[in-house]
Amino acid sequence: MNALSNTAAVARGIPYAPDGREFLPPVAKSRKTGTGPRLALGRTIPFGALIGPALLLVIWSVGSVAGLIDPRTLPAPWSVVGTAIDLVADGKLQDHLMTSAWRAAQGLVFGILIGTMLALVSGLSRLGEAIIDGPVQIKRAIPSLALIPLLMLWFGIGEGMKVTTIALAVLIPIYIQTHSSLRSIDSRYVELARTLRMGYGEFIRQVILPGALPGFFLGLRFAVTYAWLSLVVVEQVNATSGIGYMIDLARNYGQTDVVIVSLAVYALLGLASDGIVRFFQERSLSWRRTLAD
Repeated sequence: MNALSNTAAVARGIPYAPDGREFLPPVAKSRKTGTGPRLALGRTIPFGALIGPALLLVIWSVGSVAGLIDPRTLPAPWSVVGTAIDLVADGKLQDHLMTSAWRAAQGLVFGILIGTMLALVSGLSRLGEAIIDGPVQIKRAIPSLALIPLLMLWFGIGEGMKVTTIALAVLIPIYIQTHSSLRSIDSRYVELARTLRMGYGEFIRQVILPGALPGFFLGLRFAVTYAWLSLVVVEQVNATSGIGYMIDLARNYGQTDVVIVSLAVYALLGLASDGIVRFFQERSLSWRRTLAD
């Protein structure tokens, strides 16, 4: 193995001997040989994430059958399912869902791009940090939803305001987590790269990007959640379509079942988004050895 490959591996947390042989920690060796202790923390229950929601559904169903829950306050699960089927059959749910997904996607893309660029500039330059970090921390202290009145004055009450609100909510976790990962890269790897006379582009690819990926994906998981949370609110501001518009309209007419269907759609979108991010996170960070392995 050449020195450049060794450097990239070291930056990823995999120590190497001078002759290029990989040192494996005791737990990793026990996995390969089948001997030695295994940590119980790495064992997960199949479909464990569904246990909590399933339990809530059972309690909800039992309460509805027993008459403990007023259907005007919280309709029974089967009533909500029937409403969802009717909305799908009419095509209303699909239309509003596509509008919401497009708004969230635009805000998410802009927020990720801006947050990542700001984190790179701030994380790789002392001057960049002095200029960028302060304003971002100020924005972090101000909820994006509190900026809606100001954004309405700047961008009006159309799509620009809605997408901007989502992007502002998204860029904060992306910036914070990516910047933190960049600043936590061991300085010894930087010195090693200088010793090997690595070019700047190669240094970014082999050391900086692998070191920043864990924080970026953690920020991305927060970002997709914040995107949907922001969407719930902005779609109730002068909107004529979208899941949030459905909620606002159903509230005016006292249609609790439609409100619950809309909230369930938001929940499923959030879970699906987080699952997609975790999938790519596991594939991109497969070189890391953790207790979950």
